[in-house]
Amino acid sequence: MSENLPPCPECSCVYSYEMGALLVCPECGHEWSPSAAATDTGGDRVIRDSVGNLLADGDTVTVVKTLKVKGSPSGIKAGTKVRNIRLVDGTDGHDIDCKIDGFGAMQLKSSAVKKV
Repeated sequence: MSENLPPCPECSCVYSYEMGALLVCPECGHEWSPSAAATDTGGDRVIRDSVGNLLADGDTVTVVKTLKVKGSPSGIKAGTKVRNIRLVDGTDGHDIDCKIDGFGAMQLKSSAVKKV
């Protein structure tokens, strides 16, 4: 057993331990692989689109499926281009902050977009 295990990426607990091929946090219960911890780039989250392309701030994406918008009679149609996205740590999986013509500022899930 290694004495120099990395802290938990979720809660920063230093008491992580090995369980088989995974590392486990006893405080929050988060499990992760040691190879993912070794390739971590300074705590930056990796956000990928619906087909697995890596997203970055300022990218242009296309909505891949029609999205319902609360309070709007029509939603965002599939194929709508969204320019100059910003990656955020949003709520409920909404990790893209953007401005869409006709709707204004809103957050999208990365699973609903494809990089252009």
